[in-house]
Amino acid sequence: MTSIVANRGGDPARRRRTLVAWSFCLPFMVFFLAFGLWPVLASLLMSFTDIRSRDLRTPVNVGFVGLENYVTLFDDPTFVRALLNTLYFVVVGIPVTMVISLVIAVALNSGIQRLKGFFRVGYFAPVVTSIIAVAVVWRYMYQGDGLINGALAFVGIHGPDWLNDPVWAMPAMIVMAVWRNFGIPMVIFLAGLQGVAPELHEAASVDGASRWRSFRSITLPLLRPTTLVVAVLLSISYLQFFEEPFVMTGGGPLDSTISIGYYAYEQFGFGLYGLASAASYVLVLVIALLSFLQFRLFRTRS
Repeated sequence: MTSIVANRGGDPARRRRTLVAWSFCLPFMVFFLAFGLWPVLASLLMSFTDIRSRDLRTPVNVGFVGLENYVTLFDDPTFVRALLNTLYFVVVGIPVTMVISLVIAVALNSGIQRLKGFFRVGYFAPVVTSIIAVAVVWRYMYQGDGLINGALAFVGIHGPDWLNDPVWAMPAMIVMAVWRNFGIPMVIFLAGLQGVAPELHEAASVDGASRWRSFRSITLPLLRPTTLVVAVLLSISYLQFFEEPFVMTGGGPLDSTISIGYYAYEQFGFGLYGLASAASYVLVLVIALLSFLQFRLFRTRS
């Protein structure tokens, strides 16, 4: 009976440990609620209102408009173009980045025996370089008399004015984005490849399977969880692309490189906070939908 009463009353030492644990968690919870959860909820509420910059001093003037901001977005040809540009950037950029990352990871895992560490650091270096610095350098490289057109002229090809041509501006940005972003997927793929047992390939070789057949039938299926991680990370990154058009083209020429992120940034600059918040949550919805599709596509089948 005494032990039951003591258990009901609780162990004082356990209560102290719980109190200490919560005291350590409290600062994070306060900062998360103040600077994480509350801004997210506030921006979501803003997307259903007509709040503008002038309403910050008189918030009582803000009116609830329901889905009007979202309707306005899809009636705006500029936003529709931004949505299509973003999807173009994602649909082309992600597969190219994944293929290049996987090829280099396979080479580093098996083909390149000397200076592996040097090549790994070299391929990963663009990731840790400032995107602003990278964009500025590539902007000069893409000029009509820049390094890229100079290299093309050397082999007899007349290159276009990349960033001022509505046809070539987005492909030029995709090339730069692939170069900068394949480092992290390469490292993840490399980790996944090192988790594939060599005995499986040896058994396939004994059965007469070629290296390509072994790679296609053994390595790729075992890399399915790794591929899912890479696809989701790249999707979140590529769907939010903003710095590239901001630094290199300003969304032009003729809105050929404007993205959803850049469109939302412009609306905030115009003081249309409700419309900008709605554009941001359209982007969130696209990210969630694409991630769901990727989980369905790359999930491990039992």
